[in-house]
Amino acid sequence: MLYCMQSTSVRIDKTTHQELKQLAIELGTTVGETVALAVRRLRQDRIGEELAAALTPSEVKWLDADLG
Repeated sequence: MLYCMQSTSVRIDKTTHQELKQLAIELGTTVGETVALAVRRLRQDRIGEELAAALTPSEVKWLDADLG
């Protein structure tokens, strides 16, 4: 099955491009797939940081609310 993906260009320096190509080789993916994996990982890291943050007083109040 052939998938047609829209594409765009992103300017990066040569060193980063070489590192990206090497990562793609190591992962057995394309450069585009490697970028997609990196973006997903960054999003996951940010979600993890948000979940690890202390609750605000209003969040604590809401979680401790009596449901009865």
